[in-house]
Amino acid sequence: MVDQVIRVVRDVAQTEVMPRFLRVGKNRKEDGSLFTEADLASQAALERLLPTILPHPVLGEEMSAAEQQALWDANRDGLWVVDPIDGTTNFVNGLPYFAISVALIVAGRAEVGVVYNPASGEMFYAQRGQGAHLNGMALPLKKAANPMGDAIAAVDLKYLRSGRLASRLLSVAPFSSQRNMGASTLDWCYLAAGRYDLYVHGGQKLWDYAAGAVILEEAGGGLARLEDDDFWSGPVWQRSALAAFDTELFGQWRRWVRNNQ
Repeated sequence: MVDQVIRVVRDVAQTEVMPRFLRVGKNRKEDGSLFTEADLASQAALERLLPTILPHPVLGEEMSAAEQQALWDANRDGLWVVDPIDGTTNFVNGLPYFAISVALIVAGRAEVGVVYNPASGEMFYAQRGQGAHLNGMALPLKKAANPMGDAIAAVDLKYLRSGRLASRLLSVAPFSSQRNMGASTLDWCYLAAGRYDLYVHGGQKLWDYAAGAVILEEAGGGLARLEDDDFWSGPVWQRSALAAFDTELFGQWRRWVRNNQ
């Protein structure tokens, strides 16, 4: 099944997204976030094509909150969750760090995740119990994480509700360097690949974490929420993330974060 999802995602990128790269104007939603004609065209194509693989409804970022909630409540047995373009700000400004993300959610957990950056041609994907891959190569790409003191962390301070944690991350962080590239779906995948070692985010939407989280799990990484060790529990629409490249480093990172909240 994951091969079919990959084909759909690649086709949508080629027909709806990349022909509009640097050729569409931006608009703002009520919450201030950006969207473009490319976002809408990509979502419409995914809504049409994904149910031909498995006949489940599609929940997309470019729907109203009421539509999203109704779909979530009514489809515990199967729901496609898509971000038609994650990193729209990057997309409209020509920064090649954006992605199409698709997840299949069953009973609140992602079973399939596909994240594709059409600018780089990198296709990350996983199916629960079958490992994670990048363009046919098994993830992670490196054998071991960097030690904590040499680690690279993906950190988004904007959504951290704990002022103390944000302050500590800025002043006495235990890692070597941090990044924030503006596309959460790819951040998860870079962590799964071993390009990042650590990750923390104060609150992501369902379409931001669904595909990437299962890719990281299948690559052997560790993940939780800031508030609880069960990542797949808790608020659906604003879920914090605390994760690391492997389980040993994850234990160290979790202790540091929990002690500094």
